[in-house]
Formats: sequence, structure tokens, C-alpha cells
Amino acid sequence: MPTGWLAGGMKKLPLLIAAGIGYVLGTRDGRERYDQIRDAALKVRNDPRVQEKAKQAADVAREQAPVIKDKVTEGAHAAADKVKSTTGSSTSSASTTSSGPQGDLP
Repeated sequence: MPTGWLAGGMKKLPLLIAAGIGYVLGTRDGRERYDQIRDAALKVRNDPRVQEKAKQAADVAREQAPVIKDKVTEGAHAAADKVKSTTGSSTSSASTTSSGPQGDLP
């Protein structure tokens, strides 16, 4: 009776063959399904109705960007002012003369 790798390898041979067959069949079917999905996605992407809706969405985003920017800026300023008022900070930047932490640390 063989010992070492051959003894274990002979027992695994059917498993390796089955795995190889499964891989080949799986990749062929998998590739076909991938191609089907890709083709469907390309059809949708190239559909003139989809192109028109995508253009409309881009136009709306371009029109609304300045409004959204202003609202975000206002919100950030309001939040910064609120933080400053609750912490007692002034509008000036932090002092550059101190090199250690600020506040009531133990």
C-alpha cells in the first residue's frame, strides 16, 4: 500500500476531478449569464428614454447645486455659532501661545 502523498492523493482524486468539472461547467454557465446581464444593462443604458431621463436628472442637479451649497453653508455657520456659544469661544482662532491642551483636564 502506498504511503505519503500518493496515498492521500489517490483518495482525493475523484474530488479534484469533480471540482475541475464543476469549475469548467460553472464558468461556462457563469459567463453566459454574465453576458446576458451585461447585454440587458447595455440595452437599458442605451435606451433613448433612459438617456433623456439621465440628462434631465443631471440638469436638475446642476440647477440645484448652488441652492444646496448655500443651504449647507448656512447650516454649517449656524452649527459653528451654536458650538461657539455653548463652549464660550469667541470667533477668533485658538491661541497659538499655548502648546498644551485647553480646558479642565485632571
